[in-house]
Amino acid sequence: MVHILMLSDTAGEAAEVLPSLELLTHRTSTRPTGAGAAALAETGAEVVLIDARQALVTAKNTAQLLRAAGAQAPVLAVMGEGGLAAVSANWSIDDFVLAAAGPAELDARLRFAGERTEEEPVRETVIRSGAVTIDEASYVARVNGQPLNLTFKEFELLKFLAQNSGRVFTRVQLLSEVWGYDYYGGTRTVDVHIRRLRAKLGNDHEQLITTVRNVGYSFAAGSS
Repeated sequence: MVHILMLSDTAGEAAEVLPSLELLTHRTSTRPTGAGAAALAETGAEVVLIDARQALVTAKNTAQLLRAAGAQAPVLAVMGEGGLAAVSANWSIDDFVLAAAGPAELDARLRFAGERTEEEPVRETVIRSGAVTIDEASYVARVNGQPLNLTFKEFELLKFLAQNSGRVFTRVQLLSEVWGYDYYGGTRTVDVHIRRLRAKLGNDHEQLITTVRNVGYSFAAGSS
């Protein structure tokens, strides 16, 4: 039997999000999404399920914050079919499961996520590019060892560009990857955040974020 933590802002019981749980013998606890790492520590749950049926961006951010807080438990997103197009590797989840999944599939996914987490080595959480370091675990970016005062989205944008150094992304692609495909703001949001990032990187390092005319932006790898 597995102790499951369900993070949801719209359900009082885990089975309201994932009905198959009623047919399994696993122990469940339900907490608001914002409880995150604190709820995981409080309950001692072995697996985290995040309700991503509607609030996709919130679910994505919750998973990333759990990882940043050092959570080791497998994290699965409970999705509706309409949200599958939004899932990508940068969600920081171990797997996803459809809300309509049957008990056999759900049980297999829980088991698989647990086994894979046990086998995976701890991955490096620091991205380095010359004088710039980005620590995913602590959500701190530094230049020459000095921390940058970044907002959450500025950090996520810098991290995504640095993780994909050398690749050029359009503004629409960056909106989808960093803000989520259901974000309805215009592409000017990306330009504003790029401008702020460059200002915070300073004159000596602002060139790390390059503009590719008529295309978008790229991160130029700095020398080690």
